[in-house]
Amino acid sequence: MSIYKNKKSLVIYFSRADENYAVGYIQKGNTEYIAEYVKNFTDADLFKVEPLIPYSKEYFKCIEEAKQRIDNAPIKKEIKDISSYEVIYIMTPIYWGTYAPEIETAIKDLDFAGKTIRIATTHEGSGLGSVVEDIKSLCKGAIVVNDSIAIRGKDCLKARNKIEQWV
Repeated sequence: MSIYKNKKSLVIYFSRADENYAVGYIQKGNTEYIAEYVKNFTDADLFKVEPLIPYSKEYFKCIEEAKQRIDNAPIKKEIKDISSYEVIYIMTPIYWGTYAPEIETAIKDLDFAGKTIRIATTHEGSGLGSVVEDIKSLCKGAIVVNDSIAIRGKDCLKARNKIEQWV
């Protein structure tokens, strides 16, 4: 059994439905499936990061919009306090080589001192991108576990066992 499985955990994730690369149009984003698997295996709380202004339904328009939001990605609802959590899972699709811009907006002002962070990404060829390094520099005082996982978007629906082994 994982040393993290029974700790008070929070999953902070960004996920987008609509047209996804190599997957087509989907009703629920790939990263949301992964987040739900983690919740099921750890009883973690979920916090879905949602953009204040929705992205285009078309994939190529969406990635251009994401590029424009890199330094300013407002979100609908903020996380106020993570003090009661021991483990924070940060999950995101890869946008322009790193996390979705809204992830940074959601976590940049949180106090991660002494928190354990585990990272998962969804992608279609980018793997983890620079997410791990970027999270380490953003989440000062956190312990970023060196076991991050990257799941291809087209494999998310059948990644349940892989996520169970990871958590």
